[in-house]
Amino acid sequence: MNERTLPPRGFGLFASLRFRDFRLLWVGLLISNLGTWMQFTAMGYFVAKLASTPAAAALDLGILGACRAVPVLLCSPIAGVVADTLPRRATLFLANLAMALVALALAVLVQFGMLNLWWLVWLSVINSAAASFDSPARQSWVPLLVEPPYVGNAIGLNSIAFNAPAVIGPALAGVLIAGAGIAWSFYVNAVATLAVVVAVVLMLPAAPSIRRRDSLFRSMREGLSFLAGHGLLRYIMLAFVVTAVLVRPYSTLLPAYIVNTLHGNAAALGVAVAAIGTGGFGGAIITAIVGQRERRGTLWLASGLALSLGVALLGAVHSWIFSLPVLFVIGVATITFLGMSNILIQTLSPSDVRGRAISVYSMVALGVVPGGALAVGAFSASVGLLAGFAVAGTVCAALMLWLWIAVPILRTV
Repeated sequence: MNERTLPPRGFGLFASLRFRDFRLLWVGLLISNLGTWMQFTAMGYFVAKLASTPAAAALDLGILGACRAVPVLLCSPIAGVVADTLPRRATLFLANLAMALVALALAVLVQFGMLNLWWLVWLSVINSAAASFDSPARQSWVPLLVEPPYVGNAIGLNSIAFNAPAVIGPALAGVLIAGAGIAWSFYVNAVATLAVVVAVVLMLPAAPSIRRRDSLFRSMREGLSFLAGHGLLRYIMLAFVVTAVLVRPYSTLLPAYIVNTLHGNAAALGVAVAAIGTGGFGGAIITAIVGQRERRGTLWLASGLALSLGVALLGAVHSWIFSLPVLFVIGVATITFLGMSNILIQTLSPSDVRGRAISVYSMVALGVVPGGALAVGAFSASVGLLAGFAVAGTVCAALMLWLWIAVPILRTV
């Protein structure tokens, strides 16, 4: 596929939905992700309220994030091979069914007053393992569901399906928590996740990208070698890893920031996450429109810099009300950065290695970010969360500026 191929004249924001199977998957994701955002908000609020101090909240959220990271780091390389060599429909079916069962277990435990931090950790481990198989199979399937000129648009729409629910999901979770209890956010997610299960049942099966059967370790090594040896992707992955460790953990630590540091309640946390989601929705639209055009690397660099500076700025905010515009900008920058990273990896990777390349992307996005939350959370427990955000954002901003100056070819792709 020629990554510079442009869509035909009249190409609109939702053009990729003309393809039936992509439309089924997209609608399923839209419904499922509404529940995902509600569960994300409810889990963070639950941990923050359990903690006795702001420092303990930051550390507990970091521990939870690190425990989510372990199965992703272990499973993602295998999941990339699975995405390239086994039927993606079966993989998505089983992974999403497992995530629905985890949500149901969380709901029942909360309902009967049995949920504690350790139950939350173990169920999060199972959920993360399932998600590590879902992500590369789903994302590497998208370019096969649409014609080549629509790949960038389809990836952007995938991002919209994740971030549009973020506008109302957290706020809805806040209302449910206040009116009916935490359990209902988990019950809603259990039902909503089944939307993807139904969608993949209705979709046509797709043949694996490669049919040869190399050893598992050789297949994983090929994927890593491809990324490390590529003239552009190695810099993209470097920045992706560093931002995952230092600035993107802000979302995991947000409950400690809003509830414990800025003294907000469940509704305040819901509004704060919704501000991020609203910004993310804007970033997803930017990705869908710009994703197949020239000079995508410039947008990638600019969004990475904006994300870093936004997190640094959180360290200077002392009111949750005034944090909302900053969180909105961070939301725009985060999703634009993730979306452009995804597009660049997918369009610069040949089809026979795309699943493994995306599995590394997923491993960083799902596995390194929670590990980074533990590092930033532990650092913030000693210096304060505001100082932790300021330091992490400043370091990442310096890296993005260095890439802008030292690797000018990134601004031309």
